Amino acid sequence: MAGSATKTVYEIFQSMESGPSAPSSTATAQAWLDHHSRSLGLFIDGKFVRPADGQSCSLADSKGSTVCSTACAEEADISQCASSAVTGFNSWSGLTCYQRAKVLLRLVSVLGQHGQCLSELCELCEASCSTSTLVRLLQYYSSWAQLRDTLITNWTALGVVAVVTSNDCSLYSLILKVLPALAMGNSVVVVPGQSTAPPVLLLAQLFTGAELPAGALNVLTGNDMTLGAKVAQNHSISYVTYSGNKQDGVALCKTSAGVGVPVSVSPCIGATCPFIIFESADINSAVDEVIEAAFKKKKEVCWVLCVQESVVDSVVAHLRLRMAGLKCVTLPNDADRILVDAAVQEAQQLGATLVQSHADPTSGVQYPPTVLCGVAPSSPCVVSPSPGPLLPLMTFRSNTEAVTLGNHSPHGQAASIWTEDLTLALETAKSLSVGSVWVNSHSISDPCLPVSGHKDSGTCTDGGQEGLYQFLRPASSSSPVSHSSPVSMDYSRFGTEASPVIIPDDSDPARAPQSYLQFVAGKACKSVSGCSVAVRSPGGGGVLAYCPDGGRKDVRNAVEAAIKVQPGWMKKSPSARAQSLHSLAKGLEAKRRDLAASISSQTGLSVDEAEKEVELSITRLGVWAAYCDKVQGGSLPMPKSGSALSIPEALGVMGVILPDKNPLLSMVTVLGATIATGNAVIMVPSQKYPLPALAFIKVLESSDLPAGLVNVITGSQDQLTVALATHSVIKAIWYWGSAEGCQYLQYTCTSPLKTLRLFSQKGKEGKDGGMDWTQCHPSLLEEMWRNAVQWKSIWIPTA
Repeated sequence: MAGSATKTVYEIFQSMESGPSAPSSTATAQAWLDHHSRSLGLFIDGKFVRPADGQSCSLADSKGSTVCSTACAEEADISQCASSAVTGFNSWSGLTCYQRAKVLLRLVSVLGQHGQCLSELCELCEASCSTSTLVRLLQYYSSWAQLRDTLITNWTALGVVAVVTSNDCSLYSLILKVLPALAMGNSVVVVPGQSTAPPVLLLAQLFTGAELPAGALNVLTGNDMTLGAKVAQNHSISYVTYSGNKQDGVALCKTSAGVGVPVSVSPCIGATCPFIIFESADINSAVDEVIEAAFKKKKEVCWVLCVQESVVDSVVAHLRLRMAGLKCVTLPNDADRILVDAAVQEAQQLGATLVQSHADPTSGVQYPPTVLCGVAPSSPCVVSPSPGPLLPLMTFRSNTEAVTLGNHSPHGQAASIWTEDLTLALETAKSLSVGSVWVNSHSISDPCLPVSGHKDSGTCTDGGQEGLYQFLRPASSSSPVSHSSPVSMDYSRFGTEASPVIIPDDSDPARAPQSYLQFVAGKACKSVSGCSVAVRSPGGGGVLAYCPDGGRKDVRNAVEAAIKVQPGWMKKSPSARAQSLHSLAKGLEAKRRDLAASISSQTGLSVDEAEKEVELSITRLGVWAAYCDKVQGGSLPMPKSGSALSIPEALGVMGVILPDKNPLLSMVTVLGATIATGNAVIMVPSQKYPLPALAFIKVLESSDLPAGLVNVITGSQDQLTVALATHSVIKAIWYWGSAEGCQYLQYTCTSPLKTLRLFSQKGKEGKDGGMDWTQCHPSLLEEMWRNAVQWKSIWIPTA
């Protein structure tokens, strides 16, 4: 317009008045909290309940302001909750698969109406989890609820499942356990950490609005981890699963030892994970993502940057450039600042150089993102990372060195690999002892991906079809361990009572009972002590034979042999392992008369019954040979662009304490399950009936199994249990024995974590843990197979 002054866009925006301020982002969540007077009770039987004593604990946000208070459950509340959960289980499991799926899908629409409230409440409590993530979880597990009886046949729900989490566990990790348990027909008692308690209570209320039967989902809150142990001790609980930091998980295992309830642990907080950059990687993308993972996201794991030497200078230069604008990170308290300062100073004294966004403040809880370049694998900042924005950087020359660095940590949760060479990526992914591998990406989660912590990072699998089986049991079996009360034990003295040992008199071999040998490192041999134990005939008669009195040194020698041969055995093709098992079955058939005589003389069974057990043992080996190449992983249907692989891997070296019932058949069944899946095994035969297992050594000697793959050690069951439990290399223990032995293993096998299958020999109907070895039900064998493997998921993105 003529005569009017022309204004620039900048001036127009500068002269504009501000509009009305947006409403508070927490208005909806605040209204829900106000409705409950900012004092949240327990959620039992589909409604909020106030404890009788009225004790509570306060939850504060990052600024120190009180968000709300949550009730502290007591013994009476736990009993009421367990009773409600049993009723809820009867109602929930009585529905058809379609009806259960409809309830879970109905919650998707309920979340659409109340998603903003949930998101805001998560933000207030610093328990971030997006509504879209929860919707994806609900959609995935509702489909499994629909297909349970179609694709997972001959399995049934456990009953009442307790889900326990630590204060630092994310809401996603908690829901990843709750939803599959519900989808499989269980009722759930949730014991959340303080930060996730309000969102979980809101979700429980929303579940009830979606017509979930009252009692199918209950929430108990408290002020420490002792509540989880108290819940585990209730006789209505069938299974306890934990997610969070390892310290609280170990405490839960120790305090619940002896109650007869299986406990699985997923330490998803604080694990050390390698971030590996090869020279063939896109350096720009890799550096951007490692900064995102180490400094910008909520720190649930501790990343260690491993860079190939040929590109380390380029990576460090890119790090300096990208970190220049990063702000300081606020540490939780002054004590963490002291730990961070000490870690940085120690790293510098050991020769590390620093890359920082800017100079660190001399005091306060602010600390700049820092890369510690040139640290060694043994450096304390790598072995025991301190809190705070610290990223250790190590270098490697070859792919083999990269794998060695990646496997150096005792943890085995996840790894990120950066390379444009797909062959190199897959070879490295298969060689790393971790549960999740992300290629050219990091921290991707989806419920269809199985998350299985290797080494010290867990004893169960979450996510995917593989993660459903922890909430199921074979329909043909009873509960593995019956409920019991813990006995007063001195754990340091368990297994220390010396068994009566004898040095056989060989002066008159014609009159002396036969002396058997044990089997270690592929050879029949005496025990290291040179002593033997007398084996008496049925009914406590005369001496039938002498067997070696093995001990800790024999276990040590067996483990040394096993760890040498197991990696090569695992890499053999499934068909090659199957051929070895068929060969073992042929060897057993050739010795069938000798073994039948051994069973008959040892157990008092008739010759016909003993021959039947040998025949079943031959058949069972053939079944395991068939399993070798039939049950494998595969490609997963991902909702995002890319490909994902799910791969079953051997646990490693396993220890097995065998039962008294069917001494040969039980041994062959467990032996087949362990070696068919690629493991090495150390077996302790029945202390009462060891001769059939020792006679089987002749079959092992003539087989083509690698020396050290199978080891058989006889002696005091308790002493050998202690030796297996305290050996750091043993990855899993299957135990048939006394209730005291079960309690000892639950208490002891926590550092490092071991996968346990415990069966008290006081099982129903006189069977070991309720197992009938003469039955070859498919679900029982599948359960053994699934307990002998751990899962690895590999995520490969595409453009």
